[in-house]
Amino acid sequence: MVELVTDQQTSNPAPWWMGALSGVAAAAVALAFGQFIEGVSDTIPGLVLGVGELVIDYTPGWAAEESIESLGSAGKGNLLLGITLVAFLLAGMLGEQALKRGDRFGVLGFAAFGLVGGWAVARNPQSPFVASWFWALVAAGLGIVTLRFLLRRARATAGEPGEADTILASPLEPPHTRRAFMGWTAGAGAVALTGVGLGRAVEGTGAGDLARAEIVLPEAATETTTTTLAERATGAVSSEPFDIPGLSSWVTPSTDNQFYRIDTALSFPQVDPASWSLKFTGMVDNPYELTYDEILNMDLVERTITLSCVSNPIGGELVGNAVWTGVPLADLLDRAGIQDGATQIVGRSVDDFTAGFPTETVYDGRNAMLVVGQNGEPLQVRHGFPARLVVAGLYGYVSATKWIEEINLTTWEAFNGYWINLGWSKEGPMKTTSRIDVPRHRDQVTAGVTPIAGVAWSPVRGIEAVEISIDEGPWQVCDLAVPGTDESWVQWKTDWDASPGVHRIDVRAVDKNGDIQPVGPKDVAPDGAEGYHAILVEVVA
Repeated sequence: MVELVTDQQTSNPAPWWMGALSGVAAAAVALAFGQFIEGVSDTIPGLVLGVGELVIDYTPGWAAEESIESLGSAGKGNLLLGITLVAFLLAGMLGEQALKRGDRFGVLGFAAFGLVGGWAVARNPQSPFVASWFWALVAAGLGIVTLRFLLRRARATAGEPGEADTILASPLEPPHTRRAFMGWTAGAGAVALTGVGLGRAVEGTGAGDLARAEIVLPEAATETTTTTLAERATGAVSSEPFDIPGLSSWVTPSTDNQFYRIDTALSFPQVDPASWSLKFTGMVDNPYELTYDEILNMDLVERTITLSCVSNPIGGELVGNAVWTGVPLADLLDRAGIQDGATQIVGRSVDDFTAGFPTETVYDGRNAMLVVGQNGEPLQVRHGFPARLVVAGLYGYVSATKWIEEINLTTWEAFNGYWINLGWSKEGPMKTTSRIDVPRHRDQVTAGVTPIAGVAWSPVRGIEAVEISIDEGPWQVCDLAVPGTDESWVQWKTDWDASPGVHRIDVRAVDKNGDIQPVGPKDVAPDGAEGYHAILVEVVA
């Protein structure tokens, strides 16, 4: 005899965990479909990524600072993982309640998820509005279908003891046992995993990466060394980089993720330079646009400039020195014709990130560039391909707009860049800073002569001297390698006759104005850390 099972509760209801498991499996199917769409599209982010971008946009400044300081770029992966886990938790709660109260509760909950996901995905400037909403709602619909399917099978196991093995929902369906329910749930999980796998399998090389692989940068005019070093005590100066194991290289490689990356993008915008252009707008006499090919046909220059994140702690690694290829920003702005009163330059990226800096910095003698290359190659997508801004002496959060698509001239008071409204200082001059690379904190070294080495930077003032102190003793002048300019970092080193025991090593730098690096300590917010980098080392006989 066939007994029809409805969505109504029985006198012996199914256990709560079946509802929770149904909700989690349904969420997995929905999220996996979003991942599949993300894989086949260069412009539509998945549901998790879309919600992640939403979270970043509304994250308070103090929380962003903690994330960058504690996790660096790894914080983004943790954010996406956290969003996924929260989604599963909420879906499990929805499923549990839907099992107890009826399917409508779960349907409304997943529909709400779909609306939030659609809104989050459609907010992405690169994502097509209608398609974003459509696929988000399809994902929610798949979740609803999966949830109702599993809830029906969960309820069908709730017959009287001994009857569960024989109760059928229809002559074509398998027996409604808990084992069968687990099989259906596992099947939903397999569908979700297949969706994620297919998304990754069909995810080809993005438009930006494909285009970049075909580009060869034209020759650029190289800079000449402009550093003039004042004689200070007995510190020697070398025009060649130092080669000491563990010491940061003179030029930070842009490959293998060695050059730091801090930005608000959860996925790298894939920009096809064939359809990209850079607009000059706002308070200019001659608004115009530049294509990528037009930029490459200009007189390109190479400049070695140190770039640092304002969130770099004392002794941190959110800093790098690179050879940048591009066009002086002043040349491009002169063509646009800056109007009187235009005191701020705002860069806007394809993902709507903004950063603004004083117009006067472009004309005060420092290098400010529209950049298309890094270390002799086209910019990597992760570092802003096809073009970005680099302004010597300013922290990246106010100047170094990646994936740039607009340069807007406005007044200083009229606009705040992205990070300013989150509590960071509107002006972001880089501070004089030094770091010990060799030895590392808490290293063990052998007694005798051993090198101490590191890097120091003070764009655009330049480094005059670097000094170390052992066990808070007198400051000793170090040797410098200065093959570059006042806008790039210097390597420094000294030989230390180390005696057995635990020792403290401090370092400080002096800029070419004669000002000693601030002693601190000061936190990174709101305008950069201050303090001397200090390490402890154990010297053994």
